[in-house]
Amino acid sequence: MTDADPANQPQYTTAVEVDDFRRNIAAVQAKIDAAARRAGRDPGDVRLLPVSKTVPEERIVNAVAAGCHQLGENKVQEAKRKHGNLSDLDVSWSVIGHLQTNKAKDVAAFAGEFQALDSLRVAEALDRRLQAAGRSLDVYVQVNTSDEESKYGLTPDDLPALLKQLPNYSSLRVRGLMTLALFSDDVDRVRPCFQLLRGLRDRIRDEDPDLIGDGGLSMGMSGDYELAIEEGSTCVRVGQAIFGARATPDSMYWPS
Repeated sequence: MTDADPANQPQYTTAVEVDDFRRNIAAVQAKIDAAARRAGRDPGDVRLLPVSKTVPEERIVNAVAAGCHQLGENKVQEAKRKHGNLSDLDVSWSVIGHLQTNKAKDVAAFAGEFQALDSLRVAEALDRRLQAAGRSLDVYVQVNTSDEESKYGLTPDDLPALLKQLPNYSSLRVRGLMTLALFSDDVDRVRPCFQLLRGLRDRIRDEDPDLIGDGGLSMGMSGDYELAIEEGSTCVRVGQAIFGARATPDSMYWPS
């Protein structure tokens, strides 16, 4: 099966009020903790990054009140708007979607983290803008582990060469690797995507640990984050399980 069967997808409860968000966050955190323990890991080593793409700002206010102080957004324009309109809130914004070089100035101005670095052109554009702003930025390098044309990210073979060049861009702090797994309800096809990223991280860390920073693994979304944690994820990007089902599919944020 290539795509997940909609009939098998979980029904996500939409959070509107603060208490709704608290319940959804607690439910997700309980699953994170259980998955980590199944893998013999410390649940505290897994960061939950709530993803607020397409969520209206009035609901984001309640999410922050419920404890979401770091939020992920895919589209730079949407993230920039929310950052500006919600500047009075205690929120750090993580850009987790593909970046065009002409938007590097925006990311350099407001983002606390960028999880989709996939080319030297983007690295150079970000570094130039960050240097001008006197800032630095945590970044994860995105790898296409599913070998799908519908996904952004470096091929596994191209990853080492890019990592070796990133020290030339001193404002970028490499924290680890990121991936999007195959969108499928077939665990035996999804799991290898996560295993591949972990293997790449381990091999690079053995050869030159300075290239991989903390060696973090950002992998796992609402439909597969428990599996990702079992395979070593240190950051799960969870949107629908916290905020509720989106009207737009994830494919809207991938290459056409």
